Amino acid sequence: MLSLALRNILRHKLRTGMTVGAIVFGVVGLIVTGGFVQDILFQLSEATIHSQSGHLQVYRKGFYESGSRSPEKYLIDEPRIIQKGIEALPATAETMARISFTGLLSNGRSDLSIVGEGVEADKEARLGSYLKISAGRQLTDRDQYGILLGDGVATSMKLKPGDPVTLLVSTTAGATNTMDFEVVGVFQTFSKEFDARAVRIPLAGSQELFASSGANSIVVSLHRTDETEATALTLGRQLDAQRYEIRTWRELNDFYQKAVDLYDRQFGVLRLIVLLMVLLTVANTVNMSVFERIGEFGTLLALGNRSRDIFRLVILENALIGLIGALTGAAAGIVVATALTALGIEMPPLPNANTGYVVSIRVLPAAVASAFAIGLGATVLAAILPALRVSRNQIAESLRQNH
Repeated sequence: MLSLALRNILRHKLRTGMTVGAIVFGVVGLIVTGGFVQDILFQLSEATIHSQSGHLQVYRKGFYESGSRSPEKYLIDEPRIIQKGIEALPATAETMARISFTGLLSNGRSDLSIVGEGVEADKEARLGSYLKISAGRQLTDRDQYGILLGDGVATSMKLKPGDPVTLLVSTTAGATNTMDFEVVGVFQTFSKEFDARAVRIPLAGSQELFASSGANSIVVSLHRTDETEATALTLGRQLDAQRYEIRTWRELNDFYQKAVDLYDRQFGVLRLIVLLMVLLTVANTVNMSVFERIGEFGTLLALGNRSRDIFRLVILENALIGLIGALTGAAAGIVVATALTALGIEMPPLPNANTGYVVSIRVLPAAVASAFAIGLGATVLAAILPALRVSRNQIAESLRQNH
C-alpha cells in the first residue's frame, strides 16, 4: 500500500507540488516568526538582567514590599559575609552589593527627583553588558565622587560629562545630607522609564553619604540564565528565611512575563492561521483528487479491497505529502532563519525602550518540531473527511465513474 500511495502522489506532480508548497510555506513561516519572537524575548530578558537586575537579588525581609519608601530601614549590615556564601555556589559568576536611595539631584539651576543606586562600579560594569554608555565613560571604583546619569536625567537637566551636580538625600537617622559629584558618563538601558530617573554612584560614596557600611541588596550574576530557579532554591535553603528574601529577575521585572504572555497569544493566533491555511489547501486538493478517482476506488473494491483499505490509502497518500512538505519546510525554515540572522537586520527600539538591537532568528528544536507537527498534522487532518466519504461509496456507483 505504501508503494501504491507513493505512485499515486507522483501521478499528479503539479497538484502534489502545490500542496507541498503550501505546507512548506506554512512551516517556514512558523519557524521564522517563532524564532523572531523567541529572540525578542531573549533580548528583553538578557537586557533586563545585564543592565538592571542581575539574575537574583537578596534583600532584608520586607524590603521588596516596603523598602522603596524607606530603603535606609532595610540595610543588610554585613553584606560581604553573605556575598562570600553565595560566591561559593558553582553557578555564581559574581555578586555585588547595592544601596538604593531616593533624593534630589541639583545642577544649580533646577532640581530633579531621582532614584539612585550606590554600586560596586567595576563589578557592575562586567554585569552591565547590555548597558550602553551614550556619553562619557563607565563608572569605576576609583570615582568616589563620580556619578553616572540615566539618559533621561541628563537630557532633562541638560547635563554632560564633566558637569558638577549636588545630590541631596535623607540619612538613616532622618537627617538631610548633601554631597557634590562630577558627571562621568550617561547611560542607556532598554527601559526609557528607568533612564528618566536613574543615577548611579560608587558604593563607597553612597556609604559615606548615608554614614553606613551596609547595603540594601546583593545582586547575583550567574554563569547561565537557566540556572536561576535552581540557584534561588539553593539560596532559600542556605539563608535565614526570617531575615532575608530572594527575588529572581522574573519576579523583579513583571513586564517581562506580560510580554511573554502577549507574544504567546499572538503566536498562537499565527499557528491557528497557518493550520487553517494548510487545512483548506490540502482539503481542496484531496477533494479534487478523490472525486477524479472514484472509478479507481470502485475497481479496488471490486477486486476485494475493503472500505477501510480505501480510507487508509487516501490517508497514507496525504501523510506522505505532509511528511515531504513538513521535512522540506523544516529544512528550509532553518536555512532561511540562518540567512536572516547572518544579514544582521537592525531593529528599532521596542516600546518604551531606548536602544534598538540586531535581530537574530533563534532556531529552537522545540519550535522546529512544533512547526513540523503542525504541517504534518494539518495535512492528515484535512484528508480524513474526504477519505471517509469516498470509502463509503457503493461499488456499483463507483464503477459507473469509469465510463
